[in-house]
Amino acid sequence: MPRPMKIDFVSDISCPWCIIGLKGLEEALARIPDLVEARITFHPFELNPDMPPAGENIVEHVGHKYGASPEQSAATREMIQGRAAAVGFAINMSDQCRIYNTFDAHRLLHWAAQEGRQGALKHALFSAYFTEGQNPSDRAVLIAVAQKVGLDASAARSMLESDLYAQEVRAAEMLWQSRGITSVPAVIIDDRYLISGGQPPEAFELALRAIVAESD
Repeated sequence: MPRPMKIDFVSDISCPWCIIGLKGLEEALARIPDLVEARITFHPFELNPDMPPAGENIVEHVGHKYGASPEQSAATREMIQGRAAAVGFAINMSDQCRIYNTFDAHRLLHWAAQEGRQGALKHALFSAYFTEGQNPSDRAVLIAVAQKVGLDASAARSMLESDLYAQEVRAAEMLWQSRGITSVPAVIIDDRYLISGGQPPEAFELALRAIVAESD
């Protein structure tokens, strides 16, 4: 019988390595269905919690945050797009793209977990931002994405227009930071093992197989 496995996936929907890592993890799990029966729960992490509503141009943002030149920024984007394509995900980014605040998106994901649609919403939010170039801090965008995955649009609107789940999201962010998570994606297996970064499927598969073997 497959071994039950608890997987906590700490990430931000504006993080390209997070969708690369998620797709890699999912592919790895698809390769070993006889070994692992996974339950993935998504947890919030904000790469740019102080980002204003209008966001910031990606080249300017990467320049002042990491000291990268426009040429370095473009080269990094090209590399990331290649890595994403390798796991079947399209990242469409240019010099005109913007980085946005994602706090409301995390509130929506918290609510979606209670509705049994968190995984579907997580994927849809990644696609809305990276593939379609939409603004994940725009509540109209969030409502449309929620409806797309089968969530009630009116309920999503009511939730977003309130401060519901704000405290829960902040508490979750603080909890994972207190456990030493300072970069994402962070994949925590059974509260014991940490796999960091946007790993390819092969790396995740090796790690998962090792964890299963260790528990036998």
